[in-house]
Amino acid sequence: MGDEYGLVVRFSLRPGCEAAFDQLVLETIAEIRQQETETLLYTCHAVHGRPDQRIFYELYADREAFEAHEEQPHVRRFLSEREPLLTRTDVDFLTPLDIAWPLASAGSSD
Repeated sequence: MGDEYGLVVRFSLRPGCEAAFDQLVLETIAEIRQQETETLLYTCHAVHGRPDQRIFYELYADREAFEAHEEQPHVRRFLSEREPLLTRTDVDFLTPLDIAWPLASAGSSD
């Protein structure tokens, strides 16, 4: 295990704001994918039976990668534009104990 740093965020959306929030997420993730090599995983999930809920799981190479992520223009935009769409945000910061990388053994010859 390295110094990976993660978090889980639960967003509660205002009624009728689901589509706008999801579009903002898609735009932000596209920028993250192109520009943030130290962001290992950044995913948003809709919650079954709870159309007002979204759960993010984020994993970074280390704490510094997370801090760099937070300063990116596309993330700053996301942070400001999401606020009117939300009623609540809950964040848990995580230290991974172990990680199964599905592609880690793809090139092995075992």
